[in-house]
Amino acid sequence: MTRTALAPRFTGTGCIEFADHEYPDPGPGQLLLAVQANALCGTDRHQYYDGSSVVPGHEAAGTVLQTGDGTSTPVGTRGAVFLMDFCGECRSCRYDATNQCSAKRADMGFTHDGGYGPYELVHESNFFPITDDIEIGNATMLLDVMGTSSHALGRAALVRQDVESVYIAGAGPIGLGLTVMSKLKYGADVPVYISDFSRWRLDFAESFGAIPLLADDLTRAGSPDLAFDSSGKESARRAALDILSRRGALICVGHGESVTLDVSRDLIGPEHAVLGSEYFRYDEMPGNLALLQEHQELIGRVISHRFPVADIAEAFRLFMAGETGKVVVTQDGAA
Repeated sequence: MTRTALAPRFTGTGCIEFADHEYPDPGPGQLLLAVQANALCGTDRHQYYDGSSVVPGHEAAGTVLQTGDGTSTPVGTRGAVFLMDFCGECRSCRYDATNQCSAKRADMGFTHDGGYGPYELVHESNFFPITDDIEIGNATMLLDVMGTSSHALGRAALVRQDVESVYIAGAGPIGLGLTVMSKLKYGADVPVYISDFSRWRLDFAESFGAIPLLADDLTRAGSPDLAFDSSGKESARRAALDILSRRGALICVGHGESVTLDVSRDLIGPEHAVLGSEYFRYDEMPGNLALLQEHQELIGRVISHRFPVADIAEAFRLFMAGETGKVVVTQDGAA
């Protein structure tokens, strides 16, 4: 059986229309969710401008409406959707590196319908239940804001433990997530510098304890032990490498441009490390849920704007203008 409901259709050139969309009943191992919140992401830019054959949205949270055979999640369970529909059987999955699954069934919101529509069909394995004390919009923070950021911090910890200062390139939503998670991990006394060309974003990051820097003047950052690039810009990565302390690490979180290395000067001599960090592992979600329970007011402040799904076009217009934190689209949850 299928059900039909109005869902946003991204037709390209920044146009979003509403049209009937069909949602099938869940099959074996699947759950049908009534979506209640989905956070906007810079990665949505491509679908916003180029169009999408599926309903976008990869930072969704909602409530289980219907279950398929072989599932154990009760109807009415609230939770968040892990982007990568991992297979659970490949070498990476056996090691719990589910963000590196070599046989993904889907990337939710990119290859299969995501969370801007009223429903989302997911496998039970990439649905993460939340506790009753978590507000459903705040549940989306478990994904890119907390998950991607905390995973990057974990990658950094592989090569640098004695951290006395942190630098973040880019004060967008991931940069804000890195700011908050760095403060929670290293403590309020460890300075976190953040750069951007947007004065609004810098002021917003400063409200979370970051030390704002204009992107073309990093002198005040000194020689940070860790640098995170969330901008995806080659110039930002190059600038971060140039100010890193000895034994420092650059963790590239933002997709985009490249970086050119002089192996002797950039790597061997100072023993720098350059690491990539892709999304996060499903098994990191319980720890982040515990952090969200303890610091929900702080982390929830990363959401600067909330819009009903009927106003999704306005939400995207504002988000793409660059003067927001995280933006969340909400809906009541279909029956």
